[in-house]
Amino acid sequence: MDIAKMKENRKILKEINYKHTPLDKGYTDKILYINVSDYRIEEKDVPPIMKEKFVGGKGYGLRLLWDATTPETKWNDPENEIIISSGPVGGITQYSGAGKSLLVSISPQTDSIMDSNVGGFFGPFLKFSGYDALELQGKSDKDVIIYIDGKDNKIEIFEDPGLSVDSHILAEELTEMFADDEKDAKNIGIVSTGAGADHSLIGMINFTFYDVKRKKIRLKQAGRGGIGTVMRDKKIKAIVSKIEGVKGNLNNVADLEAIQERGRRFQREMRELDDHQCQMRKKGTANIVNVMNDYDLLPTHNFKYGSHEDGIKIHSNVFRDKYFTQNIFDGCWIGCAMSCAKGVDDFELKTGPYKGQKVIVDGPEYENAAGLGSNMGIFDPEAIIEANFYCDTYGICTITWGTICAFIMECYEEGILNKERTGGLELNFGSINDSLELLHQLAKGEGFGKIAGLGVRKMKEMFIEKGWGDADFINDIAMENKGLEYSQYVSKESLAQQGGYAMTNKGPQHDEAWLIFMDMVNNQLPSFEDKAEALHYMPMFRTWFGLVGLCKLCWNDVVPESNAEADEPHKIPEHVDNYVAVYKGVTGQPFDKEELIRQSERVYNFQRIFNLRRGFGTREYDAQPYRACGPVTVEEYKSREDRYDKQLKEDVGFAPEGKSVEEKMAALRKYREDRYEQLVDAVYKRRGWTKNGVPTIERLKELKMDLPELVELVEKHQ
Repeated sequence: MDIAKMKENRKILKEINYKHTPLDKGYTDKILYINVSDYRIEEKDVPPIMKEKFVGGKGYGLRLLWDATTPETKWNDPENEIIISSGPVGGITQYSGAGKSLLVSISPQTDSIMDSNVGGFFGPFLKFSGYDALELQGKSDKDVIIYIDGKDNKIEIFEDPGLSVDSHILAEELTEMFADDEKDAKNIGIVSTGAGADHSLIGMINFTFYDVKRKKIRLKQAGRGGIGTVMRDKKIKAIVSKIEGVKGNLNNVADLEAIQERGRRFQREMRELDDHQCQMRKKGTANIVNVMNDYDLLPTHNFKYGSHEDGIKIHSNVFRDKYFTQNIFDGCWIGCAMSCAKGVDDFELKTGPYKGQKVIVDGPEYENAAGLGSNMGIFDPEAIIEANFYCDTYGICTITWGTICAFIMECYEEGILNKERTGGLELNFGSINDSLELLHQLAKGEGFGKIAGLGVRKMKEMFIEKGWGDADFINDIAMENKGLEYSQYVSKESLAQQGGYAMTNKGPQHDEAWLIFMDMVNNQLPSFEDKAEALHYMPMFRTWFGLVGLCKLCWNDVVPESNAEADEPHKIPEHVDNYVAVYKGVTGQPFDKEELIRQSERVYNFQRIFNLRRGFGTREYDAQPYRACGPVTVEEYKSREDRYDKQLKEDVGFAPEGKSVEEKMAALRKYREDRYEQLVDAVYKRRGWTKNGVPTIERLKELKMDLPELVELVEKHQ
């Protein structure tokens, strides 16, 4: 493929020159709007009230999507948008983890509002090109590529000249097309997806970055909710951003020295403490695979169990010692000391269209090792790495795919599915070859792969409609909430984590509230009020990262030496103070830790009301599948029988002696389901919501978020 010739002969559908707006204190106050229906390219100003109320990142995405759509807009309507925005702190290089971007869209899986965070270079490069957000709307009648040239201040939309479909090749081709030379490759950021997003509802989006040490293109993923599917439905094949280069203070911050001082503190902690804490620089997030297995929290066989004797085979040390390249900078944004974006170099693929080729594989991260591994009953590191690679290049969310396959495998073992229904695939737990074949089928839009690509909710509805199994049982084991598949933690023994999953705005994703250790291991949340407080603070705190362009890993995956003596060690107060100082240093605005939470509350409540506008956002949608709460099957109960019998006796007041397993399960279920409803009441009260989960007007007024359009909608539900 002659890339130079393709570039020279590309058919440009629209091209404009623009005046570059430099950043001032983290903002340009400009939005780039592109409509691929008629190839419109426009520049919008950010209204002052939007900046005040929504901050940036996810907040900007939600506001723009609200304004662009109606309650009736479907995910595949031209009016649906994909918004990409970083935030005021995004793109700084003096404090770790400042390379995050947030994507917002109406989800094909949930029909509600989805947000997904991602690293890589595109988000900061978009800012440096002059725009706080990219707003994509419309539907093209042909595959197009968008090129944002921040170096020469030019934007073009051109017809796909026949570039590759899958991300790992497409990104290389586009880098070759637009980089002046190898040295310039680091100035190219690319957004793309793959063949899987064309044939499923679970497509994800890759953001690239150029690894200068390896001299290879690498991928980071905005995985959740099918936003990659929206991108392909719009026939956007890729978006390319190019800048002149990254300099020390492109954000033009208010107080650079204040940011640098906090950055130096954190870098010292990583140098001196990381090897004794999480080993993020050696293992990345995979460091907790064995910890989760030890604490009965590692999802195994569709979340049925929390550990397995073969868990040792995917111990984090195995990935560190045998697969992850060591002693090389692995940051997905410049200046990040966390260096957790681990990679497997020169991995030879055993299956699929790239069989026999040696590739670099990003990760696996914890979620991939658990979802593509133990949850599917697979304890072969190389099978996990292979599936990880193909999910990434096909544009398929690894978390979603792992939970989908685990559900399919349990249905297969329970007789709900069989070889006839799966087109000849034997999909028992541990089926490496047939599960990989299922993934390849999905990428081609063939066979049972097309069914799997619908996601757990639509599959369970289909299986029930066809009469393939008991509806109650299928609903109990289908690990989805709001249409989104669960991420990879067993929540049965952590009531707080059950709420952290099912009471999310978008569906069960751990980036909002990860409370398992506080609740289950450290017993820091004994009362409903304690749990409710945690389920107020943690989602609000974590929301803030998505408003300003920061990665949450740098908050709590290494902690200061004195943290154990802090008043609230679970909040990592010294790091919270760092974030206050960094935000003030960038924006020059008065700011404290209380305002940090208020900023998030405004946006969090807005998203809840946005869900209400979509026909969701009330208590019934915060219900959880029973598998997330307790044992569904007899064998599941028996695997923890001593624990459950003790709970029945001590907590429920039910004598288990002489009772059948079924009787004990029924008593335990009634107790656990009632406890969850009590938790919902407590959380809604703490958040200032009604018993039906609707924000009150009084709370909106307290937050200065009583916008007329929100009040009008909420009044209908009071």
